[in-house]
Amino acid sequence: MTMASDNRAGAVLRTAIESDLAELLRIEAAAFAADRISRRSFRRFLESPTAHLLVAEKDDGLSGYALLLLRRGTALARLYSLAVDPACAGQGIGGLLLAASEEAAFQCERIVLRLEVRSDNDAALGLYRRHGYRECGQVADYYADGMTAIRMQKLLHGSSLGSGRAPYYSQTTDFTCGPACALMALKHFETGGEMTMLAELTLWREATTIFLAAGHGGCGPFGLANALARRGLAAEVRLQPDAPLFISTVRDPDKRRILALVQEGYRSEAPRLGVRQSSDPLDARTLGDEIRSGALALVLISGTLMFGKREPHWVLVHDADSRHLIIHDPWLERERHESPADAANLPIPFTVFDRMARWGRNGVRVQVIVRKES
Repeated sequence: MTMASDNRAGAVLRTAIESDLAELLRIEAAAFAADRISRRSFRRFLESPTAHLLVAEKDDGLSGYALLLLRRGTALARLYSLAVDPACAGQGIGGLLLAASEEAAFQCERIVLRLEVRSDNDAALGLYRRHGYRECGQVADYYADGMTAIRMQKLLHGSSLGSGRAPYYSQTTDFTCGPACALMALKHFETGGEMTMLAELTLWREATTIFLAAGHGGCGPFGLANALARRGLAAEVRLQPDAPLFISTVRDPDKRRILALVQEGYRSEAPRLGVRQSSDPLDARTLGDEIRSGALALVLISGTLMFGKREPHWVLVHDADSRHLIIHDPWLERERHESPADAANLPIPFTVFDRMARWGRNGVRVQVIVRKES
């Protein structure tokens, strides 16, 4: 199947077939001095339903390949190998294969693409960095000659960014993801002022649960919903199981008691502010219908897929299409020089979002759905 072409590279991309084996082995031998994929392994990858083997073809034969592996039950893909015939170096083949691999992973409902590259391969490192990959670790003695591997990854947006409807704001602390999402919602509905650090911290003070496992307390759904209701938005909390949040991460019994008491106070105040409650969170597809009808949603997710940490994290769902929810993630890895382009308007496939939007051992599902008061 033909997938893409690039005039500068003069190549056509397609899925590899068995008759490509000889050319694949030729490119493998020319591109790598060691750690080569064998004929048997190439044949196995061609037959595997969780592998995508793409080739770049020119008039005189193959000029490169990319091997993409998909892990079942996750939203992760791995670029196992990318090789370009040295005779075709500098023609844009590597970038073409990389972009096609990203699109193939995204179409298979993967949102993160990871890879390993030799620490001494400056050309490959430059290619990946130019395409937005960021270092996320190192593996010593990864290659046969003892060379270290640089592990890199990229959050995938697909072939086009969702345009979205809400303005983007990045949290200024590591504990104010919920208030940052609330600020974006308020600005979207034109019921709040400027999105500033002071406004962010004011919302946090109104909505904080006081304690988490360590550090400053995070914000619970009723605290956030109440703060938004006070500022003129209609809010609904959808929570399952219907119990205090974050209790299991706090070991001190006195802190646990205080945390539960504070959350009960927010819950008791909610009806007086017109905040509705449901024990039936919406699945991603149904939530998309709500978003298209004019709502926004603050949703608690596990941060594992977004930034590799098992932490509760709020994101803002502000748009949807037939397959994706479009989110703003307020967290930026500033030490890695991330910009809003890395975290705004992220299209998350429905099936992936339903897995992400569960936190903790009990698989807690939390949504704060907001609209402008009619």
